[in-house]
Amino acid sequence: MWRSRLLAAQRFRSSLTRSSQLHSKVHTSQTLTPTHFRSIPLFPQSNAIRFFSSSSTDTITDVEVSTDSNNGVIADENDKNDTFNIGEIWNQGVDEVKNVFETEAFDSENQDPVELNNDGGTLDVEELDRVITLLKSDIGEFDGVRRSIESSLDEMNLNLSEEFVVRVLVSENVSGESLIDFFKWAAGGSNEQVFSVTTRSLDVLVRVVSAEMKKKVAYKLWDLVKEIGEKGDGVVSTETLNALISLFSRLGKGMAGYEVFDKFGDFSCVTNADTYYFTIQALCRRSIYDRVGLVCERMVSEGKLPEAAKVGDVIYYLCKAGMVKEARSVYLSAKEKQQYPPQPSVNFLISSLCDRKKNDADSVHFALKMLDDIENKKYAIKQFSCVIQALCRVNDIEAAKALLSRMIDNGPPPGNAIFNTIINALSKSGDMTEAINVMRMMENRGLKPDVFAYSVIMSGYAKGGEMEEASKMLTEAKKNHCKLTPVIYHTIIRGYCKLEQFGKAVKLLEEMEEYGVRPNTDEYNKLIQSLCLKAADWVMAEKLMEEMTKKGLHLNGITKSLIRAVKELEEEGKEAKEATVAAKLIYKTNKPNSPQAFREIVWIN
Repeated sequence: MWRSRLLAAQRFRSSLTRSSQLHSKVHTSQTLTPTHFRSIPLFPQSNAIRFFSSSSTDTITDVEVSTDSNNGVIADENDKNDTFNIGEIWNQGVDEVKNVFETEAFDSENQDPVELNNDGGTLDVEELDRVITLLKSDIGEFDGVRRSIESSLDEMNLNLSEEFVVRVLVSENVSGESLIDFFKWAAGGSNEQVFSVTTRSLDVLVRVVSAEMKKKVAYKLWDLVKEIGEKGDGVVSTETLNALISLFSRLGKGMAGYEVFDKFGDFSCVTNADTYYFTIQALCRRSIYDRVGLVCERMVSEGKLPEAAKVGDVIYYLCKAGMVKEARSVYLSAKEKQQYPPQPSVNFLISSLCDRKKNDADSVHFALKMLDDIENKKYAIKQFSCVIQALCRVNDIEAAKALLSRMIDNGPPPGNAIFNTIINALSKSGDMTEAINVMRMMENRGLKPDVFAYSVIMSGYAKGGEMEEASKMLTEAKKNHCKLTPVIYHTIIRGYCKLEQFGKAVKLLEEMEEYGVRPNTDEYNKLIQSLCLKAADWVMAEKLMEEMTKKGLHLNGITKSLIRAVKELEEEGKEAKEATVAAKLIYKTNKPNSPQAFREIVWIN
């Protein structure tokens, strides 16, 4: 440590000497010794270093360096108000002081001598400091001369060993690119006789450089690892390649991570669970799903699944990518190995299997089986509801009803939404008796059927033409709910129009406002169209149009044209009927001999 201090002090002293020859305003009465150098702090304390200008007209800043210590030499200098120009000298001095303090920190952490692996000696700390200083310099700028790192290292005549290389690699504040250049120099050229790349040194390099998170450096590191691995020495390990895949995954370079995965066989490395996990993660982050399927298939076939938490992450990645079948196979493989992923991942898989866009009956029934694996079913109402909705979409209503019975017996307790789902499915299928039974079951459990339940049941009755039953459900809905929805009335009005019972339909339209429902433009529009197209009742249609105008509603132009057309057709029909009657009377009176004579008689009359 004292040798490093002395070296730094000598450099600082030489800088001061060169600067005193260049600047005439620098006055020193005593050369700074190593003792004085150690008395200068790296970061000045209060009242420790004072900066001031010796003249307001000076073009070069003058400073006085003073300390509050009792050091005699420094005190004498303060008494004489000795001043000197700082300029470039101060910057160089601070850099040297930083190097001293960094060396001191390094020595304090490594007080015990480090044994070499080969001959049992100790590391040369001075050589280690020189190498670290070189690697920290700006692209090979060392001792004021700009040169390449390789040429500077060649001139040092270093005694390389595995431990020396590892110590250089773990040094702080050295860029990853410089460490790669140093390692490449140590592993090549004339150094092959004194240093051979080991698995330990390569692992340390990859681990240190990976923490830097730079794309250019990551690709440079991968090129070096490939160069070493292609020699076939067996130096490259599975952990090294896994670290590279993880690095490329975090950098968002999925194909680069897959390239590393593809090199396991070439480098005689055996894949493990982390290998597949990092590769799937890297590919899914860049949406390279065609390769994900291959990697996932290999992982399941080899049975190399990561720990349960990571299995959950893999399932999440696959479900997010829409690869539900692959996620399902991973889940089954983990279940066989008694590895149960976290519940959020399982819930996400169930939701993905029940996706309404796919409507795959096989996936839905697998999700139904997965419900048995949920331990705490009390908080799984969302998953049960999702499965019931999917079963109804694939028209397996019996399975949905069976699951509803399980929920009533064992939990989680079903709510209105689940009952409404099954009632809606039964109403659409036309099984109105069973739909009513489910609604009564709902009431027996203390749940009040909402307006939606009544509307879907009335829709089922209206669809089958059973308007009397639909009217009964409407009456029941009026008793249980003080305010109904437009959907209910629209359903009944549509049913009456379908049976051409337009009087009842118009009556319901007038009744809507009594139960808090205001007819909108759509209701009037559809009823007027039905009156015109099916009943040709343009009179009632015009009354409804006038009623709309009073309420501030406006009928669209197409429907208005329809009313006028029906009215004109009816008037033309009356005229045609009258003309036909007159023609028959003329024919009976004149009895023409030919059609031409008949036309003449009609024309004259």
